Amino acid sequence: MVNYNGQGKELQKGWIEASIEDCLVSIRGISFPKDAKQLIYSDGLIACLRTSNIQKKIDWDDLWFVEKSYLKREEQIIQKGDILISISNSLHLLGKVAIVEKIPYISTLGTFIANLRVPKSLDNKYIFYYLTSRNFRDKVRESASTTTNISNISISKLEKIYLKLPPLPEQHRIVAKIEELFSELDAGIENLKTAQAQLKIYRQSVLKWAFEGKLTAKWREEKKRKGELKSADELLVQIKVEREKRYKDQLKEWEEAVKVWEAGDKSGKKPTKPQKPKEVEPLSKSELAELPELPEGWCWVKIGNLTTGVEYGTSAKSDKEGKVIVLRMGNIQNGIIDWSSLVYTSDDDEINQYLLNKDDVLFNRTNSAELVGKTAIYQGERPAIFAGYLIRVNQVRESTNSKYLNYFLNSPIAMNHANKVKTDGVNQSNINGEKLINYPFSYTSLEEQHQIVQEIETRLSICDSLEATITENLQRAEALRQSILKQAFAGKLVPQDPNDEPAEKLLERIKKEKSHLK
Repeated sequence: MVNYNGQGKELQKGWIEASIEDCLVSIRGISFPKDAKQLIYSDGLIACLRTSNIQKKIDWDDLWFVEKSYLKREEQIIQKGDILISISNSLHLLGKVAIVEKIPYISTLGTFIANLRVPKSLDNKYIFYYLTSRNFRDKVRESASTTTNISNISISKLEKIYLKLPPLPEQHRIVAKIEELFSELDAGIENLKTAQAQLKIYRQSVLKWAFEGKLTAKWREEKKRKGELKSADELLVQIKVEREKRYKDQLKEWEEAVKVWEAGDKSGKKPTKPQKPKEVEPLSKSELAELPELPEGWCWVKIGNLTTGVEYGTSAKSDKEGKVIVLRMGNIQNGIIDWSSLVYTSDDDEINQYLLNKDDVLFNRTNSAELVGKTAIYQGERPAIFAGYLIRVNQVRESTNSKYLNYFLNSPIAMNHANKVKTDGVNQSNINGEKLINYPFSYTSLEEQHQIVQEIETRLSICDSLEATITENLQRAEALRQSILKQAFAGKLVPQDPNDEPAEKLLERIKKEKSHLK
């Protein structure tokens, strides 16, 4: 017990600093084999909370249940008012806390969570707010040990962290003031998050309207008036001609590459001969019946009709350094390439085979159920190849605008289709190349595709601007929240009362109560 803080600065009169070990009861979680968990409650089972259940309040929706026999002590059963803290997690989530306000099931906690039980001599909400402060989270991270992806803090190190304790009446006043200020702040945050959700819906609506022809209705009317609007039958013939022409061009390119390879003493792999594009069955009547009706001059085709084939990426192991970047599924974010967390290759044969060309569209074939099927366009920013969980869509550029294709694959029409055809595994879902070429695709002339991309980007650029403003305001709100907490635990949020019993005496009562709790 000390009456100054960790930097040697004096505390407010009547305040003390005490370690978690001094003033709270630390309770470890239970361990059990994986096959002991059950997902449905039945008599004789108890709920076991995991780190994913630790939000600001406990999330009681996604629970595991185990036999009560795995409890070592009765104190491991959760009580109202307990504060649960994540002690094993990614670094930015380590130390997140939740307060138990209701208990729908007899419950305990797993090994990656600790329970900090608050004696009645303390205001448990004061402790909860203190544990949500940036100052406390920073101390947790400083005390943590970190591996590649996971950080941990032991109970013994957690117990050595000090808390600032004012007199109990002042704790109550601080909590009341924090909640008054937070209620106003939370109302503003809720409005911002509502606006954020509405923007997400609007983005999807824009993509839906785009591929139903609604964004370019006036454009088509003008073309029709001038007699320049092509029919769907004309478009289908054009697609076939362009596809065959592109294949012939690839054969010529291959023949030239073989000549260069032979002239160079046949060093390295022989260039791979392009495969003749597969014939793709047209959409059936039942499939067409499930798709939106298209305007005049449009037609439903399959993505395979517009490509010379799809191509899986390299399966070779990547390195931390090398000649060329290897893009992985984590680098595909919101339709564009994220150039962080990169790996590399120096294998010339791999580079020659999988080198990306500007405007290539990449499709993520394996990921979690909600992320499988996401796409991005490679804009040629840096030389790169692509890894095996990605598919390159070798679309015929003379027929299909890359941005149009990319936006379509992120539209509600395509995402709904992805949910129908994906294969779900234990932790991942998959959509293979065969399923991808059979995706339905709302096709119109290349000229109208360019127009649609402009219409989409005009609207989405406004969304991006609004999104940035909302994100900035949410960050300001969080900074304000932390500022309120900083003022509170510096003793500057509410006035002190000289008649309050000093926290030093409070701590004596806490120690007696703790021994009783244990």
